[in-house]
Amino acid sequence: MAGGGGGGEGEPEFQIAPMIDVLLVLLIFFMSIATSSVARYDPTIELPLAPDANKKEDSEGELVFNVAWKVPTRTAVTTYEERVVIPDDVIPSLIAHKKANPKVRVLIRSDALTPVRYISAVVETAAKAGISDVTFATLAR
Repeated sequence: MAGGGGGGEGEPEFQIAPMIDVLLVLLIFFMSIATSSVARYDPTIELPLAPDANKKEDSEGELVFNVAWKVPTRTAVTTYEERVVIPDDVIPSLIAHKKANPKVRVLIRSDALTPVRYISAVVETAAKAGISDVTFATLAR
């Protein structure tokens, strides 16, 4: 009789190969998810401190803008979806996201030293796209 693993009368043997296959598939799945969610955040940005800040509930429907202040050149670099942008140029993309998900929100991650005019430009861009839910990333220490 054809059968899998085991030697006749004794206990069936545990087959390790299918288990390894499943574990590798799960590993690849979780690595791909972690990479896409972490890549949106610029690790070089030094967030401002806000001891009374509230922790956000979730990141669903979140459009992330990173505004990095470059001290040597005294300029701000704004990134959206991992590319450098001028805030007004992404209004059509924001409008499309708003149509697809009415609960979409904009998260602004900015260096503590960034002048407010650069942050205000991102807020104005969100307003022009019809997005009224704008949040700011801070460190609660």
